[in-house]
Amino acid sequence: MTTGAKDFTRGAIFKPLVLLALPIMTTNFVQMIYHLTHMAWIGRLGSEQVAAIGAAGMLMWMFSAFSLLTKVAAEVSIGQALGARKNRTAKFFASHATTLSLILSIIVAVILFVGADFLLSFFMLSEYTQQYAVQYLQIIALSVPFSFLVMNFSGVYNGAGRSKIPMYLVCSGLLLNIVLAPVLIYGIDGVLTGLGIKGAAISAVISHGFVFLLFIYRLRRQDGILDRFPFFIRLRGRFTTRVLRLGFPIAMMTLFFAIINSYLVRAASYYGGHLGVVAKTTGGQIEGISWITAQGFSTALGAFVAQNFAAGKMSRAWLAYRYTLGLMLTLGMLVTVAFLFAGEQIFGVIVPEPEAAMVGGKFLFIAAFYQVFMMLELTTQGMFNGTGRTVPPAVISIIFNLARIPMAYLFASWMGIEGVWWAIAISGIIKGILLPIWLVRLRAERKI
Repeated sequence: MTTGAKDFTRGAIFKPLVLLALPIMTTNFVQMIYHLTHMAWIGRLGSEQVAAIGAAGMLMWMFSAFSLLTKVAAEVSIGQALGARKNRTAKFFASHATTLSLILSIIVAVILFVGADFLLSFFMLSEYTQQYAVQYLQIIALSVPFSFLVMNFSGVYNGAGRSKIPMYLVCSGLLLNIVLAPVLIYGIDGVLTGLGIKGAAISAVISHGFVFLLFIYRLRRQDGILDRFPFFIRLRGRFTTRVLRLGFPIAMMTLFFAIINSYLVRAASYYGGHLGVVAKTTGGQIEGISWITAQGFSTALGAFVAQNFAAGKMSRAWLAYRYTLGLMLTLGMLVTVAFLFAGEQIFGVIVPEPEAAMVGGKFLFIAAFYQVFMMLELTTQGMFNGTGRTVPPAVISIIFNLARIPMAYLFASWMGIEGVWWAIAISGIIKGILLPIWLVRLRAERKI
């Protein structure tokens, strides 16, 4: 293949798949560590500040769903175009995805900055926690154009099979953030006054901007991926429609997931106070260790399948699916054991307050019961995405994530805050069963 892309339609399967997945997984881990680093530093200021960042983080997660629209579309459309040996088409898809990403990012940044107080009022936070959250969200909103375009460029590289580059660049941003965050939060005696929660937000903005500039340099000067495709072009109907059709279901799936989780955070706040918010938001970040690993392999599987699907080599795609599924089920079982027997200790590393660690430990204990099923769902999602069928995973996810809201309030009325956690677990188990069944049925009908 030309244009700096890798060819997955021939040769070995397992090794290229793992080599593609590991950098994606590492990149996702680094992005999670961005948030955990802030949680850990702010956790030393108090649980109210942690709750503020958690609530603001939920909104950032909700609106960042729109960044997946172009990221996933770039991965699938570029992968399929390269698999069909249509390199010029791949270049056009990269340009359209980038232009749409910039437009979406500006809209989202304005909404978050202007509507911060109104949006955060949904979580029913205390007066002080609300003030902290608004301060954090308005500053972090400035990073949205950077983070959206970084996600988009990562999708371009992933679709071309060059997943190591995003890993290196995002890791560079993490290192900068690790240095900046404690300095800006706590200050330096006699040199710089600590900015508290504002410092955490400022360090994130600087780090995201730094990674964005690194991507621009690599794409324009060093890699020349897809013949140094133009970043911003006049949109054409054919390519715009394809990008939206591929990315929209995944973006909506993630958006609904985030909205639903916001309702669950609200329920956690109602039944467990600010400690319930800390348990749900911080516990979700910890649980992200397994989710991000599975999502990394799912993304790699999607890119691998996209090329082979377009090349008419589905036997290679199915074998890749089986390899990925075996690895992810093993991981799911390991995480299950860790959460069952050491959940409170794991949570306490991030938020050391004993009462918070106890509530968070219960969240992780219950989360253990659906880890294997989450692996089934995410791996199968990658298979669907690679064939361009992004709707089935979205349908299953939206329906059963929506079911979490009435289940959470019903169960919580019986057993308190733990009922919210059980609603999440039960719906996760159902999703992990139904999506693979849908895939197997399509294969039996020879539609994949």
